[in-house]
Amino acid sequence: DDDNSEEGLHTIHSGRHEYAFSFELPQTPLATSFEGRHGSVRYWVKAELHRPWFLPVKLKKEFTVFEHIDINTPSLLSPQAGTKEKTLCCWFCTSGPISLSAKIERKGYTPGESIQIFAEIENCSSRVVVPKAAIYQTQAFYAKGKMKEVKQLVANLRGDSLSSGKTETWNGKQLKIPPVSPSILDCSIIRVEYSLMVYVDIPGAMDLFLNLPLVIGTIPLHPFGSRTSSVSSQCSMNMNWLGLTLPERPEAPPSYAEVVTEEQRQSSLAPIGACDDFERALPGPLFAYIQEFRFLPPPLYSEIDPNPDQPTDDRPSCPSR
Repeated sequence: DDDNSEEGLHTIHSGRHEYAFSFELPQTPLATSFEGRHGSVRYWVKAELHRPWFLPVKLKKEFTVFEHIDINTPSLLSPQAGTKEKTLCCWFCTSGPISLSAKIERKGYTPGESIQIFAEIENCSSRVVVPKAAIYQTQAFYAKGKMKEVKQLVANLRGDSLSSGKTETWNGKQLKIPPVSPSILDCSIIRVEYSLMVYVDIPGAMDLFLNLPLVIGTIPLHPFGSRTSSVSSQCSMNMNWLGLTLPERPEAPPSYAEVVTEEQRQSSLAPIGACDDFERALPGPLFAYIQEFRFLPPPLYSEIDPNPDQPTDDRPSCPSR
């Protein structure tokens, strides 16, 4: 009854009623939806139906929010590399060092991509070691001045065993990124980070490892982005000819008679019969008739000057306005 309705309230009669609504998300950055061990980031819409003499009916519907991370930014396209070395000691005996160097093409990736790992492992110790690589997700939760951290294994791979005095090289060994949530870097209470750990498993000792930071984004690499570094390096190599010194006084070009003899010019001329129809005038490919003008010298100035009888000055004259 409209007469008894309060301000802002409307009575709904029996039957089915549908109401369209929309909400605009704020312009400020919103953290990406995430479910963690000690906390989560969730977004939902809640609707309530109030009825006289009955408890209200409530319904919540969750939706997902992504804070987009574009990995095409220069900071995420820069290569990541590192080098470490470890010497094993057993009582008074010291073995040779174990060295590890690793590099990846960029810092930013998206789920489903494969990371190409370039690494070199040298084992100068007396033990048999195993090179490995793994992707880890680190969840950090902040509340009331305290922090809890959870580290989870995302993906890993294993290389061949390396005996004493041997060296192993990874030329683009691939490690695929499974479907994982993107990095959360701008939230004050929850932070999600990723890293690639390339390490050497040493039995009976602490492992030798390298941590290379990763950022898992939402906007994949542009088609030409993956070739930026390779094209630039290739261009730098191909431009080495610019460093060659040129002669101080270049030689004059040869004359036309030195390059093309009269016999070559006459042999290149093809006879053309008089034909009224254009199709009959070109019985063969057009390229054959282009050869006719291949060895002809440039025309003289008097042949193309419309007014050859008028006196000319050595300097070109400007048209009068």
